[in-house]
Amino acid sequence: MITEAALAFLERMITTASPSGFEEPNAKNFRDYVSTFADEVTTDPLGSVIAAVNPTGSPRIMLAGHIDEIGFLIHYINDEGFCYFRPIGGHDNVVIVGQRVVVQTRKGPVHGVIGKKPVHLLTAEERGKKFELEDLWIDLGVTNKQEALEAGVQIGDPAVYADGWQPLIGDRVAGRAMDNRVGAWVVAEALRRVKALHPKAAIFAVATVQEEIGLRGAHAATHGVKPDIGIAVDVTFATDFPSMDKRKVSPMKLGGGPGVLRGANANRKLADRIVEVAEQAKIPVQIQATPGGTGTDANAMQVSLAGVCTGLVEVPLRYMHTPCEVISLADADACAELLAQVCASITPDESWTP
Repeated sequence: MITEAALAFLERMITTASPSGFEEPNAKNFRDYVSTFADEVTTDPLGSVIAAVNPTGSPRIMLAGHIDEIGFLIHYINDEGFCYFRPIGGHDNVVIVGQRVVVQTRKGPVHGVIGKKPVHLLTAEERGKKFELEDLWIDLGVTNKQEALEAGVQIGDPAVYADGWQPLIGDRVAGRAMDNRVGAWVVAEALRRVKALHPKAAIFAVATVQEEIGLRGAHAATHGVKPDIGIAVDVTFATDFPSMDKRKVSPMKLGGGPGVLRGANANRKLADRIVEVAEQAKIPVQIQATPGGTGTDANAMQVSLAGVCTGLVEVPLRYMHTPCEVISLADADACAELLAQVCASITPDESWTP
């Protein structure tokens, strides 16, 4: 069950801007929360936060959830003060147009909107072409470049969507950066819960950085933690909305429970253990089938060191990489409980070699 403090922590993570390469604010949120129960808390040179329970135990289990988010990086300010940007992570250009954004400057947040030439003013040729990011800009409301600079905006400043935490009907919540603050929340919560179960294993909950730009934080953190077992927690595509062809991806619905990966990126013994523990704990799960790599921190962990026994547990999510990503809090809660139970079930004498 999600406590009041845990829910407040998740909301704080969602409303705090931390795009890839600029994760310090949410690293602090994570560090502050886990410091109340973890036996050790450290931060590696890339910025990933590593919290441990029973750090001398065996085997070593790394739970990874990334704290970065997609965003924008200002790379040019024209004479009129309009800010041109490059994407941080993957975006749908159609979604970007007209969004409210917040530029993270050294002086503090500066609000703006993403502008584009109105459709009414496009030529026939322009209407037939797909627009590019170079056709968009951030409008801060200034009249010239100097005003933008005086507001604190500089080349190299990041920006994120302005939309934050929005409860919907039932247990659904919408907001930007659910991908993957909810995963980081899950690993923190799992660590808190597993401590009460007195695990034999050493458990490391890692808030990884720079996932959206190449799984970079997970690569480095895996070399630091040196886990025997790694379980990534990320979001996955919910398919319970109109127009989705379920023949193309594994069926996944909000409120249906955690997703559990089966495929090349998941150790079969570990995937089976996750499902077995879920059945024993009466936690419903949904199986996700992916034949190759997953594009998550599980990918990075699996091929680090001499190879790591890896699994992936997922929170179903609608509208990925938009300002209105939607999750079920029950799914997030179930993910945390499942991970805690899985970690508690693992003993030093087990072999995870295929």
